Parts: sequence; structure tokens; C-alpha cells
Amino acid sequence: MSTKSFLEELNTQQRDAVTSENGPVLVVAGAGSGKTKTLAYRVAYLISRGVPAERILLLTFTRRAAKEMLSRAVQVLSSENFISNQVWSGTFHSVANRLLRIYGKSLGLEPEFTIIDPADAEDMLDVIRQKKIDVAKTGRFPKKSTLLSIYTRRMNAGEELELILKRDFSWCEKWKDELKIIFREYTAQKQTRNVLDYDDLLQYWFYLLQDKTAASIIDKKFDHVLVDEYQDLNNLQADILKLMRQQNRNIMAVGDDAQSIYSFRAASVRNMLDFPSVYPQTRIIMLEQNYRSDAPILETTNTLIASARNRFSKQLFTSKHGGELPQLITCNDEDHEADEVIGRVLKHYEQGVALHEQAVLFRAASHSATLEIALMKRDIPFIKYGGLRFLEAAHVKDFIAFVRTVENIKDEPAWFRILKLFKGVGPAKAAAIFEHLANNQFSLDSLATAPVDKKVHFELLNLRKLHLDLRNGSGLECAVQLERVGRFYQPLLQENYDNADPRKNDIEHIIEMSSQYQTRSQFLSELMLDPPSSTSDLAGASKKDEDHLVLSTIHSAKGCEWDAVYVIHAADGCIPSDMATHNDESIDEELRLMYVAMTRARKNLYVLWPMRFFSRPQGFSDRHIYSQCSRFFKKDVCATMKCIAGDDSSVVIDNPEEMTGARIDIKTRLKDFWD
Repeated sequence: MSTKSFLEELNTQQRDAVTSENGPVLVVAGAGSGKTKTLAYRVAYLISRGVPAERILLLTFTRRAAKEMLSRAVQVLSSENFISNQVWSGTFHSVANRLLRIYGKSLGLEPEFTIIDPADAEDMLDVIRQKKIDVAKTGRFPKKSTLLSIYTRRMNAGEELELILKRDFSWCEKWKDELKIIFREYTAQKQTRNVLDYDDLLQYWFYLLQDKTAASIIDKKFDHVLVDEYQDLNNLQADILKLMRQQNRNIMAVGDDAQSIYSFRAASVRNMLDFPSVYPQTRIIMLEQNYRSDAPILETTNTLIASARNRFSKQLFTSKHGGELPQLITCNDEDHEADEVIGRVLKHYEQGVALHEQAVLFRAASHSATLEIALMKRDIPFIKYGGLRFLEAAHVKDFIAFVRTVENIKDEPAWFRILKLFKGVGPAKAAAIFEHLANNQFSLDSLATAPVDKKVHFELLNLRKLHLDLRNGSGLECAVQLERVGRFYQPLLQENYDNADPRKNDIEHIIEMSSQYQTRSQFLSELMLDPPSSTSDLAGASKKDEDHLVLSTIHSAKGCEWDAVYVIHAADGCIPSDMATHNDESIDEELRLMYVAMTRARKNLYVLWPMRFFSRPQGFSDRHIYSQCSRFFKKDVCATMKCIAGDDSSVVIDNPEEMTGARIDIKTRLKDFWD
């Protein structure tokens, strides 16, 4: 396809972005405005103009997004797939990993470093917490998840610990000195064990760019830097990009400030809002034509987001005229809300809308509890997103731990995990074995003299043989090596888990995935940085009817779209969350979250809220809360919707202005009680 022909597929604003000249460009891409297509065609355009593919850096927030964009670029250019293999593409963390494998020695990094995921990071912090702090005497000391949240925000936001504690973790302020001790030890242990967590990948990349020589080399490596979802950058990521574009100013940032919803990951919408001041002479291009939603949905969502305090002003429009008004539905309670959702889901299903083209969205995973029970009673299949992730499954973590110890013999968290799989080895004995290994300079032969009984000694000798086999067979294909690990792990899997068969399927799936990679190191890095989303044992047995209703948290739904969307629990305290109303910035983010949820809909949008809901939906008590509709549905927003009472879809909610002629002096009557 010629350059002219593929450019003709774009609207005026998209074409303007794709064909931009050199220099900084900010593309403000509204929901459903074709930003993925725009970025893909930008890559194709640059290559068609003679820019070498390997001199383009495409940064996205998921590997899947990068793969889709490059696939489109290859299709547009009618070229071979080698182009997509040459472009530097992926998430910030995966690109950091790739650069550090090349240049890490200058930072004191050993090339065989391994990467730990957040769960392993929490476990490391927990061990240090137990050793360094007398929790029994200190009282309510932060748990491991809170410790990691504080640590991550400190690393990514560039804010002082004191400020973070005061603003976000005020109850932890008194532990400031103890937290510093824990984090200092955590950092030291990672360096000793040659492991990096997700935050380290970005920090090491940032400090690599602090060196002028290194910064110049990396700057010159890329003629163009393209960044997707710019509104989701944290301060550290934004600083990395600034350092990479000191000489060459070719950077295109694409995003939507109205969809910035990840402050809990230290993302800041200010990075996008301030882009023009950080990069002088920035061209700002608005993508405002929406290709997803019908006109009535756009009118409602445009009105909703207009009340955001700080934003790039844009008005989305569509050529898709007509369509149903969005509905705001008042329900008596959660059971009533579930009935209203199911009734509409089945109605659309009978009209030909598949279940997987319908989605129920909610602020927190617990908000769908009553609905899930109702769906099961009605035998309506569903899949829920926002729960357990693939690498969080215990058996998957076990298997990966074996591979990690082969790749990096100093990886203490991985050793600790696999040693505890052996019968008779608890935390204390696992720690003793690892200490023995470390004291002997990590010689595999030292496993033969570890301080353990005969049965464990036998297991350690087998483990030593596994390591030696894999090290001696390092030239074998990655999948072949992992098959060897799988055979070793199989009896341990059977011994440690009840439902071993579906878990075995997951291990086989991992081994199959590994055939795409040339080395263990590449496989481990990709798996840790962009893991699959679910495990087969959670899905249950396959059914003849493969259609499933989608249930998802709003955060997990970002980037998706469905014909019919049902936003539930749209009550104050749920959205905005009662934990996110302490300042204007937090409330604004909750508003953007509601906007993201509503803009997922193509044809039908329903927003439901229960006037009463249980504070413990599991049913252990009858404690309940009386609520009010989310504050985001102001009069102007409601004017664009059909506001109905859930009891009867034909009954429009009463208009209070109809009573303006009535005069009932209730105040005087109440005072008369005491005369």
C-alpha cells in the first residue's frame, strides 16, 4: 500500500498527527477516537519516509498494545514481519530491562540479574519487617502490602517519604524511622542477591541517563520516540523521557487527560497537562471524532467530564446519529440492582447482542458480589476481571522460582520458595540451607553438605543435578530446558496441592509459551513484566456455550469496549470512593474513572445505583447503608439521560419542580409539638 493510500484512511486530525514534522507533538486523543490506529500509522509513515525501524522507540503500557500497533503498521506497509521485530517497542519496564541487559555493567549490574514481581517484593519486605521490627511491641505496624505501596510511591513519584506519609499514609507517620530502616535493608538485599524489582528497572534506567555519555548514546539511538497513554506516566517515567530527548526533540505523546485514573500507581495527570511547558514549541493536535459510541452517549459523557477542574478542553463528536438515551436507574437495594441488570442483559441477548458484547463495570471488586450470586442462580455464565493474576497463582510462582534460581543462583526469594516445597523444610530450615549456600560462594556442590536430614539431603542432591543439567545444557532450546524443570516439579506439585491436574495444565501452558523465546533470560523477563491475565484452573470446565457476560473493575476495563455497558453501585461512597474524597485532585480522578466506565459503551449505557446496600455483602450480618446517587450526576448530566425508577422502566422519576405550587408548612407543625 502506498503512503498516499493509507493516509487517505485517516480523518484530518489523525492525518495531521501521523504526518507531523520533527519536534515535540502532543496528541490529545479522546475516548474512541482511534489513537491506536494513529500511532500504528505514524510508525508506518516514518518507515515509509526512510526512518530505519530500529531507530523508532514505541512505548506502551502493555505488550499487547505494542504488538497490535506494529501488526497494523506491517499490514499497512504490506511488508514482512521483520519490521515489527526491529522497532524498539514494549512497556517502560520491558524497554528498561532490554537497555540494562546491554548497558547495565556500567551501573554495576551483573548481566544475569533476575526480576521479582510485586508479590515477591512484598515477601522480601515481610521477612525484613519480622527481623528488624518487634511487631509485638510496636502495635499496628504496616503490613507488607502497605510497605510496598509506600516504597513504590517513593521510588516513582519522586516525593519525599515524609510528604507521602503525611498525605497518603498518615497513620504510618510515627513509623518513619523504622520504614527507612526496612527500605534500606530491602535495597541492600536486592543488590546482594542481584535481583531487581519493577521500580528498580526504572530507577536504573533513570540513573543510567544521568551519565552524559550514556544519555548521549541512548539519545542518538532513537530518531523518534512515540509514547502511548501519556496521561498514565508517573514522574519517574516522565523524567526518563526528558533525559532521553535532550538533543533530539522528536517525541510524540498520545493520551487523554480525561482517562487518567492510576494515581494509586503514582501516575500524575500533570505530566500530560504540563507537556507543552516541558517541551517548548509543542504542537497540540486534538482527536475529537469518536468512532465508538452513539451520539446520545457522547452527549452524556461530554457533559460529565466538562466539570473536571484541569483538562484539555475537547468536545467529542460522531457521525453515528440516533441511538438510545443512556439510563440512570434508581434501585431499592443490591438485589433489586442485580435483577435490573440481569433483565436488561437477557433482553439484549434475545435481541442478538452476545453476552461477551455486554459488560458490567464497578469501582471495587466487592461491588459485584450480589450480582455474581444472582447470575449463578440464573445459570448465566460470566467471567470476572480484576482478580487473581496468572503469576500470583502459587503453583505458577513455584515453577518460575526453579527457573529463576538456575538463571540467578543468588535469587534468595526464589530459593526460599522452592526449598519449602520439600517435605520437612519450613522457613527456618530453608533459611539455613540458603545461608549455607551463600557462605560457600553459591557452589552447587555445597548442597551435599547442607545441615539437613537424609530425606531432604536426597532432594537437594536431585535439585543440584537439575541445576547442573540445565547449566550444561544451556545451548538447548528454552522450552526443552523448561520441560526438564516441569518433570522435576511434577511430584512436588502433586504432593503440595489438592487440585493438581488443572495446575499441571498451567505449567504445560508456560512451557509451550517459552518456545517463542531464545533464552531463559528473555523468557523470564517477558513473563515477569507482562504476564498472562488468568489461569486455566480458575476458568473451570469448558462449556458448550462459550459465551460469557463480562464483569470487570473499571480500571481493568480501560481500553475495552462493548455494545452494552452497565455501571453498577454508582452511589456516593462507592464512586467516588469514600477513601478518595479528601481533596479536589482525588475527586477529579474519581470523576475521570466514571467517565472511563461510561465511554466503554457503543450503543447502550445503563448507570445503576442502590438506595440501600449491605456493608458486608457476604451476608454475615444485616448491616446496611442508605446511599445517595453519585455526586457526578448533576442536573446537567441527568438532563441528557433517561432517569427511571428500577421498579418500572416506564416510570420516569418525579420532577421536584412539579411541586413548586404546593405550600406545606411542616416546620411550624413540628414546632407545635413543643408548645
